[in-house]
Amino acid sequence: MEKIILVRYGEIVLKGLNRRYFENLLSDNIKEAIAGMGRYELRKSGAVIYIRPLDGDEQANRIMERLKYVFGVVSITLAYKCSKDLKEIQQKAVEYLSDTLKKYKTFKVESKRADKKYPLTSPEISYYVGGYLLEHNPHLKVDVKNPEITVMVEVRDEYAYIHTEKIRCLGGMPIGANGKAMLLLSGGIDSPAAGYMIAKRGVRLEAVHFFSYPYTSERAKDKVLKLASIVARYSGDMKVHIVPFTDIQLEIRDKCPEEHLTLVMRRFMMQIAERIAKNNNCKALITGESIGQVASQTMEALNVTNDAVDMLVLRPFVGMDKEEIVEISQKIDAFETSILPYEDCCTVFTPRHPSTKPKIEKVIESQNLLDVERLINEAVEGTETVIMKAEL
Repeated sequence: MEKIILVRYGEIVLKGLNRRYFENLLSDNIKEAIAGMGRYELRKSGAVIYIRPLDGDEQANRIMERLKYVFGVVSITLAYKCSKDLKEIQQKAVEYLSDTLKKYKTFKVESKRADKKYPLTSPEISYYVGGYLLEHNPHLKVDVKNPEITVMVEVRDEYAYIHTEKIRCLGGMPIGANGKAMLLLSGGIDSPAAGYMIAKRGVRLEAVHFFSYPYTSERAKDKVLKLASIVARYSGDMKVHIVPFTDIQLEIRDKCPEEHLTLVMRRFMMQIAERIAKNNNCKALITGESIGQVASQTMEALNVTNDAVDMLVLRPFVGMDKEEIVEISQKIDAFETSILPYEDCCTVFTPRHPSTKPKIEKVIESQNLLDVERLINEAVEGTETVIMKAEL
């Protein structure tokens, strides 16, 4: 029995004259995702990518599992391939599904005729295949409204495909379709999930993390790198730039007004991230900020932060509440790591009474009490870069 994985995509089909570029990009991402999983054949036709595993059922299952993490893929199906001859479709449906159908009492057949030249309509295909299955499975009954199992028949280019399950995947756009951006990655809940959301739009990610040793421990850094590897399941291998931030935080604490400590710190973070982003051909910064979530995320405070850089800042959670963000964190399996009790640099030297309605000019005055350019240069020069691969 020849099994084929049908990989469907959605938004890409709307890309007009650029469609082929996006299809090729998605194919390349799929090949990268399943590299090392054995031999296979891959081809494209219509709005479907066909993958034929050549090393057995276990390989097919591994490929199916990995495809669930590839942006741009809308659904996947493990199907049985046969000719488009109706008699063979009927016979193969019985042959392929005999063991499966024994487990159920009700069923229906749905058909899709992608080949519009095929002589039978979709309802006719369903009628003839369903009737044949009933003849050979007398324990079954047809239930078109609420069947226990649905048998799908797809008549496509050269072949027909029979299957019983379509697995929903992530959708979105293939990684690399919309450039590259720099994620400000803390050890919290918001930033890893924000990286996932932007990667879903086809943006390749790098990350910058601000490390304040010894006020934050090596375990805190390890936690962040683990979060990066979780995000990399979806975004692909990711450079993580680890910035030494202790000296900057100490100078801010010693020389700036207490109410501006967090805001000046955020401005330094944005400026350093922008410098590293430009050095690595990133076109935007990504943060997990949400309006009003903390004192540094009021509209006035965000305006102070934005003023520090010229680069586009992407904030996918700006209008979400914490519960919505937590749901996304749980969805991508980052939540349990994010809540491990290791402090990051944002939680040290926290002011007791932060300014919630700051004036840009006042915060700039506070930041200019420091040798800003020297501190930024030293931080960038001291940055350590590691490449995190997907944790599967």
